[in-house]
Amino acid sequence: MNRETQRRIDRIIDLLDQKKAEDIQAFDLSDREYLTRYVVIATTLGDKHTLALLGYLKEKLKPAGETFVAVEEGEQWTIVDLGDVMIHLMVPSYRAKYNLEEFLESLEKRESES
Repeated sequence: MNRETQRRIDRIIDLLDQKKAEDIQAFDLSDREYLTRYVVIATTLGDKHTLALLGYLKEKLKPAGETFVAVEEGEQWTIVDLGDVMIHLMVPSYRAKYNLEEFLESLEKRESES
């Protein structure tokens, strides 16, 4: 991960932490077969907190130059697509049920291109 990308990921994590998101994890999938290069997952305190976090991310990241390619809003699980970074905001029951961490860690690595 280059320095600029690390700075972006750190900023996202910091913003989520400022607004009390819990168990924030980041995954570097740049060497894996997946639809994005990086994923950030955070647990929210509930439905309203999920939507408040989304609003806060938009408020802080758009002026910083981030482009919101797509947003799939839900009270229990919201997905923010920034192109090469995808953010999942999930209530505890959804996070436990879908266990994205296990799925992401199980992805096969790309074969090195020679």
